[in-house]
Amino acid sequence: MTPPALGATYRLQLHKDFTFADARALVPYLRRLGITHVYASPILKARPGSTHGYDVADPTVANPELGGEAERVRWTRAIAEAGLGLLLDIVPNHMGTGSANPFWEDVLTHGPASRYASWFDIRWSSTVEPLRGRVLVPVLGDKLPKVIARGEIQVVLTEGRLRLKYFEND
Repeated sequence: MTPPALGATYRLQLHKDFTFADARALVPYLRRLGITHVYASPILKARPGSTHGYDVADPTVANPELGGEAERVRWTRAIAEAGLGLLLDIVPNHMGTGSANPFWEDVLTHGPASRYASWFDIRWSSTVEPLRGRVLVPVLGDKLPKVIARGEIQVVLTEGRLRLKYFEND
């Protein structure tokens, strides 16, 4: 089937409270409205609880919080059967970090030897000796001694691994 010419789009912001199934239920309404294309926020696995999907944790799977692969297929099939097109918003250079991202975890575990090291913008050859071959993530809201004194950053055991936890982020 040839996709329709781009005419009118309708943007859907998918998240755990508005899933593929919810979006599928709107397809008949969108067709009656005269929409030619559904324009959707990112649908790949994002950090748990993401409200926008731009913090991708695994670009190889549909977001399970949206209903996973089976629901993605049902949704896209409904769009096609209604004669509509689909525009997916993606940002290939955006990827969330943290324990939900297995590729980031591999980089933290294996450093420059990780097969995913090139996926991230990491300057492995820093001219500053303590940073050479290490990952520096500038996310602290204050100087490190003050952050430690206030208990904002901690070393925690998560799923059998030692991790740094800064507020709710690990």
